[in-house]
Order: sequence, then C-alpha cells, then structure tokens
Amino acid sequence: MKNLNEAILLLQNKNEVNGFLKDLCTPSELKALEERWAVAQLLFEDKLSYREIASKLKTSTTTVTRVARFLSNEPYKGYLNILKRISK
Repeated sequence: MKNLNEAILLLQNKNEVNGFLKDLCTPSELKALEERWAVAQLLFEDKLSYREIASKLKTSTTTVTRVARFLSNEPYKGYLNILKRISK
C-alpha cells in the first residue's frame, strides 16, 4: 500500500491534483488548505502585517500566526521550499 505522499507524487497535472484533493478532502478541509496557502504566500512576500493579512483574507490572526510559525520556525520547510520554487 502506498502512503499519501507517495500517491501525491504520482499525480501528473493540475486536473489530477484537483480531482484527488476533491476526493480526499471535504469542502471545508479544502477551504482551510487554500486559506493557509494564501496566508503563506502573503507572509513570504513580507509586505503586510499579520493583522492586514487576516483582514485581507478574512481569516483569523491565529491562522496567520500558525502559518508563520511553520513558515519560519519549524524544521519541515514545506511552505518555504515551494514558495522559493515558484518565486524564481
């Protein structure tokens, strides 16, 4: 049996990723993932305060703070790896 990250690596295009995520996640889970990703992108741009990001995205400052912690302090660097790749 393949684990989730191995399955994700087998996806070949945006349509496959979209279909897989829609099957895997509930609409509210997808919304939460999209919200965190939008927060990460704005934090990476480093132009807005946490409150400004929360206001712009209509999310909580707790969400912004949580994403900021994972972006900057946690060892996984998942957000950072992707953000660096797409900013090139």
